[in-house]
Amino acid sequence: MLNDQEGVIKYRLDHQHLALAAEINIAEINAWRSIFYRLGLIGQVPEKYAGLGYGNISQRLVPDDLAFLISGTQTGNLASLSKQHFALIKTASPQHNAIQSIGLSQPSSEALTHASVYQQNQAICAVIHVHCPEIWHQTAQLGLAFTSAQVAYGTPEMANAVGHLFDSGRLQTCGLFSMLGHEDGIVAFGANLASAAELLIGQLANALSIEQKPSGL
Repeated sequence: MLNDQEGVIKYRLDHQHLALAAEINIAEINAWRSIFYRLGLIGQVPEKYAGLGYGNISQRLVPDDLAFLISGTQTGNLASLSKQHFALIKTASPQHNAIQSIGLSQPSSEALTHASVYQQNQAICAVIHVHCPEIWHQTAQLGLAFTSAQVAYGTPEMANAVGHLFDSGRLQTCGLFSMLGHEDGIVAFGANLASAAELLIGQLANALSIEQKPSGL
C-alpha cells in the first residue's frame, strides 16, 4: 500500500495476520517504549501531526539476523503495548520498497528506515524513532547528522539517505540523526535498547541546555 499521508505505510507490505511466537519476549522493548511515551516522544496528540500516532521502536531479536521486532502502526495512543501491538519484520528490501512481516498488527510506517539502519551494521540491535522538536530544531547547534528536507519518511529515498549517512562516517561517533524532511523526526540506534535510549535522552538534555542558555553567553 502506497500513500503520501503522514503516519501511514508507504512501502509494499506482505503481511501475515498471525500471532507472534510464544517465545518472543516484549518486556524490554515495551519498557523503553513506555518511557518514551511518558516523555511525549512517542504518542498521539490531537493537535499534532494531524492527530496521527507518532514514533516507533524496534529490536533485533537474534544477532546477525536481519529479522527484527517493531511496534505496530498507529499504536501511539496506547500507554503500554502488548504482544498483539508488535510486528516481526521477516525480510525487508529498501531497494524494492518492500517488507514481509507477521503479527496481529501491521508494522510501523517507519519500518523501512529501521531496516536500512540494521542493514548497515550487524552490531546494531536497536532503533528508536521519536518526534522531538527540541533536538530537531537544534540539529545544527548539536552538530548532528541529518537527512535532507527533500527526503520523505518511510520511502526508498530515506533508506538510501540513511545509507549515505553511514558511508559518510558521520554516524561513527554518534548513533543519532535528524530527519529534516519529517517534522520533529529523530532516529537513534545502538548495540542495545539501553544504549540507544540513553543517547537519545542525552541529546534531548543537550538541546534543552541550548534552549535555556541565557542570551549573550
